[in-house]
Amino acid sequence: MKQKKILTVQDMVLIGMFTAILSILSQISFQLPGGIPITLQTFAVALLAIVLGAKLGTYSVLIYLLIGAVGFPVFANFKGGLSALAGPTGGYLIGFIFMAFITGLGKGKKFPLRILFSLSGLLVCHLLGLAVYGLITKTLLPTAPFFFIKDAVTIFFSLILGYQISKPIDSMLIKQTKQISL
Repeated sequence: MKQKKILTVQDMVLIGMFTAILSILSQISFQLPGGIPITLQTFAVALLAIVLGAKLGTYSVLIYLLIGAVGFPVFANFKGGLSALAGPTGGYLIGFIFMAFITGLGKGKKFPLRILFSLSGLLVCHLLGLAVYGLITKTLLPTAPFFFIKDAVTIFFSLILGYQISKPIDSMLIKQTKQISL
């Protein structure tokens, strides 16, 4: 009989830490010329998926969405509640689940594959986001290509930072696992 792997305390701590990081980075926003809003949400989702992998990264995003759904203002611009999830940008929020999972599949792979998984996750997130936006507003988002390019650039930075963060976290977890098994 195959035994299910349970979450360790270290896993839960990492999930909580990266959920908090996502909540904080979602609030950092600024306007580009022309009034285009930019947040660090996508960067944070990619970063947590790169560091935590598909399973833990997806759990982190699910917890973030649950916290926001019950009303805590963790979404961009301090929004929260089911209305944020059901609004025009709710598709992007739901898309973060798929983005975290797909991006996280690249953990431990060679750099070109990590780029491919990360961009694939981003593409799925954007397609879902655009579909929901179009259904709710009955319009197309004319700036969508710009946002995808902007997010692709942030993915590159999250890959670099994520790799640097992953090394000490992974070695710490391996060391602690060895100590527990002794």
